[in-house]
Amino acid sequence: MQPFPAGKIPPEALEKLLRRMPRGDPRVLIGPQVGEDAAVIDLGDRYLVVTTDPITFATDRIGWYLVHINANDLACMGARPRWLLVTCLLPERQTDERMVEALFDDIAAVCGELGITVCGGHTEITVGLDRPILVGQLLGEVAKENFVDKRRIRPGDLLLLTKGIAIEGTSVIARDREGLLRRSLPEACMERAKGFLTDPGISILKEAEIACRTGGGYVHGMHDPTEGGLSQALWELACCARVGVRIEGERIPVFPETRLVCERLGLNPMGLLASGALLLAVDPQGAPRIEEAILQAAIPCTRIGEVCEQRQGLQWVSREGVEPMPRFERDEMVKVFQEISG
Repeated sequence: MQPFPAGKIPPEALEKLLRRMPRGDPRVLIGPQVGEDAAVIDLGDRYLVVTTDPITFATDRIGWYLVHINANDLACMGARPRWLLVTCLLPERQTDERMVEALFDDIAAVCGELGITVCGGHTEITVGLDRPILVGQLLGEVAKENFVDKRRIRPGDLLLLTKGIAIEGTSVIARDREGLLRRSLPEACMERAKGFLTDPGISILKEAEIACRTGGGYVHGMHDPTEGGLSQALWELACCARVGVRIEGERIPVFPETRLVCERLGLNPMGLLASGALLLAVDPQGAPRIEEAILQAAIPCTRIGEVCEQRQGLQWVSREGVEPMPRFERDEMVKVFQEISG
């Protein structure tokens, strides 16, 4: 039997595994499912939204990444992040007091900024690791009338994308693999790419809140592209909502720094770690209002396609015509890390 490659377990295998999980509590409105990044539990007067996500690629500012990545998952359901637990697995012979202090300071700073309370977790020096691994469990809440449920997405909805693709991947590569790029990219480009962590930033909380406040019932679904890039996010959204999508490839925004980094390393930005962009499926009647509100907040927002019937599949439209949307077996970031470790 062939081992799985690095990255996410193939969705077909994961779906089969998830069907084995017991689902006895009727209060679990959304449980484990391909395409969903958080669970939703009915508490009676409101919904509890719960997510968990690890940070496995980045080593610099890893605490910063951890909080924002988990908070993004809750924001996509209209929830406010409240309570965080963190598991820190740290490499032996590399972990010292200064490193741990920097990690905890980053977590504290972001949690303070977002109004999140750290409730607990676990920290240890772990045998066999070559870099720190952090896993966050974040809980939040949302009023039932404000809950954003991907199952409301329907054919005819427009697909909007904020900022641009592969923001997180660009930042991680520039920060953690600087030696691969320093000789081939201009200094200004490198500094800008390293700064993608905060500008344009990997958080989508602001635009998600604007969309929910402005669009109301016109926002049918939101998704946070992460591992596997925008391509994987579109597959997950389509799978969850049982729809197809038609994407205008030339409208997808790619920052110049991202394009240069990907060209130098032979990566496709469509399949590169993508936190920082928010994917929205919105009713055409509310789309102009939502777009305008996000743009007025100085956040780029672009129409990249539309939702279609499930039988039409995932379509990629370019000057050459219509073809199936590209799909990646693993995140493009894996190529970078495997080349270094190899």
